[in-house]
Amino acid sequence: MHAVVPFAATDPKTRLASVLSPAERSTVARAMLADVLTAIVEAGAEPTVVSTAPLDLDTLSLEATIRDAVSVTVDDRPLTEAVNARLPASHDAAPTAVIMADLALATPDTLERCFSHDTDVTIAPGRSGGTNALVVSHPDFRVDYHGASYLDHCEIARDVGTSLETVDSFRLSTDIDEPDDLVEVLIHGTEADRAPACLRELGFALETRDGRVGVARLEETRRE
Repeated sequence: MHAVVPFAATDPKTRLASVLSPAERSTVARAMLADVLTAIVEAGAEPTVVSTAPLDLDTLSLEATIRDAVSVTVDDRPLTEAVNARLPASHDAAPTAVIMADLALATPDTLERCFSHDTDVTIAPGRSGGTNALVVSHPDFRVDYHGASYLDHCEIARDVGTSLETVDSFRLSTDIDEPDDLVEVLIHGTEADRAPACLRELGFALETRDGRVGVARLEETRRE
């Protein structure tokens, strides 16, 4: 299966600006992208990074077998247009997956669940109504990532008469956008994952405040 991975190569993860400098946000975004690409390849799919600007895969420090399975194309159009240009155009075309680059908790097993459904459209929604992972085989289905895109995509699937399956997955529903999301990376990331290691290198650690778990950071580790 071919998997499209949209990636904002310039000024990524702006909602993390309160805790990360621009350079740090770029570093964390690339660490998450590397984890996502590794999970996709290990799940048996072939990913193409659709980047808003040129991206050197060597900067991701991927293992050679993963690196060889990944391609990059540059497309600076808005997300909806860039993805729609890569979805199946005929009934004879192979299914296409769309996997967001900030799913730091994605594993091969969770992605295989998403890839294995025998439906025209399979969606793994995000916690706030977004669409974090998607598999499309019907040529009439097109995406719209504005607003509560999961609900919009369900409606689009009904309108074009496709079969639809929703994947209920904690790991695929957890996209890393806000500072509080970093807690999930530190708790549920594995020793092999780059994203939690990157955050720890930047001085982040779990902290309990008022009975709730959050993240704290050594300020001297902040980099401009």
